[in-house]
Amino acid sequence: MNNPNPDYDVVIVGAGNAAICAALSAWELGASVLVLEKAPSYHRGGNTYFTGGAIRCAFSGLSDLKILIPDMTLGEEDSIEVGEYSESQYYDDLMRITDGLADPQLSQALVSKSFNTLKWLQELGIRFVPLYGRQSFKVGNKHKFWGGLFVEAVGGGKGLSDQLFRLLEERGIHISYETKALRLVTDSWGEVKGVVCLSPMGEKEIRANAVVLACGGFESNAEMRTRYLGPGWDLAKVRGVPYNTGDGIRMALEIGAQSYGHWSGCHAVAWDVNAPNYGDRKITDLYQKHSYPFGIIVNINGDRFVDEGADFRNYTYAKYGKEILFQPNRVAFQIFDNKVKHLLRDEYRIPQCTMVQGDTIEEVAEGFGISAERLLKTVEQFNSSVQGGVFDPTKLDGKKTLGLTPPKSNWALPIETPPYLAYAVTCGITFTFGGLRINEKGKVINTEGIPIPGLFAAGEMVGGLFYYNYPGGAGLSAGSVFGRLAGANAAQHMKPTHE
Repeated sequence: MNNPNPDYDVVIVGAGNAAICAALSAWELGASVLVLEKAPSYHRGGNTYFTGGAIRCAFSGLSDLKILIPDMTLGEEDSIEVGEYSESQYYDDLMRITDGLADPQLSQALVSKSFNTLKWLQELGIRFVPLYGRQSFKVGNKHKFWGGLFVEAVGGGKGLSDQLFRLLEERGIHISYETKALRLVTDSWGEVKGVVCLSPMGEKEIRANAVVLACGGFESNAEMRTRYLGPGWDLAKVRGVPYNTGDGIRMALEIGAQSYGHWSGCHAVAWDVNAPNYGDRKITDLYQKHSYPFGIIVNINGDRFVDEGADFRNYTYAKYGKEILFQPNRVAFQIFDNKVKHLLRDEYRIPQCTMVQGDTIEEVAEGFGISAERLLKTVEQFNSSVQGGVFDPTKLDGKKTLGLTPPKSNWALPIETPPYLAYAVTCGITFTFGGLRINEKGKVINTEGIPIPGLFAAGEMVGGLFYYNYPGGAGLSAGSVFGRLAGANAAQHMKPTHE
């Protein structure tokens, strides 16, 4: 039964996108809410702060997008070409990218609620804009969007985080900073009744009718990365906060929650080789280097090792970081020639880039210590294998190589126009795919397949959605969708469950 005198109706553990959506949703239904944030206030926001702020949602056309961006001008409407991105397309992309392993029930909940969840956020006051800079190319007088992504939060991930915290503050929802959740409190029936936490004031038990865990995966825990992802993962750089050390997952497993999903898998990208070990709050996501489909990627030996044009960038970038981690010295080099320079994303223009420019391939090789002889041979073989066709960055253009291993399946252009640009990258881990099993209401499921009363979860600690890879923008989408669901259902968990 409910606590006779709870401190709060709902306690939220974590303070990223999923956690704050849960808090706002619970508050809307009249619940008293407390948010526990492990980080100090100046490091708040979880991994959300370090994202690009792009959110994937299903939409039927421009009319839907105008609902999310009501201040879009007539001039903007005339200058964009968006098509549609149906729920079935979203679902198919999710299944295709995850080798058909994504949980069907969770996947269907995600895609079917994605648009309405963004609409809910917009109505609360979150501002969105078209994703011009990273998800469109101008062809003639039209911006053509591709890859199922159109919307980003104003200010990117930092902007989304700041807007979400503003909504909490406007509603008077209390946030307890520097407060680490240690363990869940349960009664003799196994129902969750609160959480024990540690703050600068010492250890304290907070009683609640329901707890929502939304405090991330274990990507910032080198021991857990090595244990579950495998040898070598302790050496990866972490894109985001140092606070996501698997605490929420551990607490839930300790009371019988079911582990679920791809525990040996993660989201990992090409990240500047000289980036710090954890995310930089000024640079945020700009250490990433995602224009590789328009060039080639080689290792220190000068050899290619992936198909740079296998698919749109937002369907390959989350898995290619792993490939870099297992190259010699955990480093790779993206090489472009001058004719595609204008296609490179803004992140290639920041002063913190580790890059070399040269008028010859030999100069590029010398600048980074790459085997010049091998790199020359690789470029010559690549150039000679490029087939005809029309290069078009807005679609899978089929302009490929022939007789090359690995192939390049799209956007294959000879590397022949100096000056040449090369960027040194390593593996940056974003979040882990293994976690807790939940149902479509956000309730945590135990090892017997039964919901644990009073316990909910959302965000990157949820397992079962992503395997091997993920569609760009689906992480924030899943956090918002399941955060909202978990918060609403936690708020409604106020009636006695036992006699």
